[in-house]
Amino acid sequence: MKTSDEALAQAASDGDSEAFGLLVRRHYDRLFRLSWRLTGHKADAEDLTHDILAALPAKLRGFRSDAKFTTWLYRVTLNAATDCARKAQRRVKARDGWGQDYTRRAAEAAETAQAQDWLTNAMRALPAELRETVALTLGEDLTQAQAAEVMGLSEGTIAWRMSEVKRHLREMATEEAR
Repeated sequence: MKTSDEALAQAASDGDSEAFGLLVRRHYDRLFRLSWRLTGHKADAEDLTHDILAALPAKLRGFRSDAKFTTWLYRVTLNAATDCARKAQRRVKARDGWGQDYTRRAAEAAETAQAQDWLTNAMRALPAELRETVALTLGEDLTQAQAAEVMGLSEGTIAWRMSEVKRHLREMATEEAR
């Protein structure tokens, strides 16, 4: 006489490893086929099937004999496949979000590098006295009064030099835009 799946499930939930093994042998192919249909990939179906089987001993404690074991097992499989799909979607979303963030940061870094290159080249094109003035006031964040003291010049001369720097940079930018 063949033991019912429901009786085996009850015995397995009570810790009977032979009953559990028999349930697995009876339903593995069914479980795998459904998993394959749900995932569409053999490797994913194998992973899903193994995940379900690993969780099955604990899940059997929640099995009630008011439904057929196969009906309950199908529900367990559908739930596991749904959870797996949600996890995959979260990974894709996280990956895409990371990818978009990485792309945005790379674009910002490239833009910053391009602006820095332009500024470095523009600074090289300035006469030495203007370059020194910019290096102190903007590079070292000195006030015009402090830069004047360091350079032994009047504050008015520093202000004039800074206006000359701005004029040179505007001319360079206009020329490059053509």
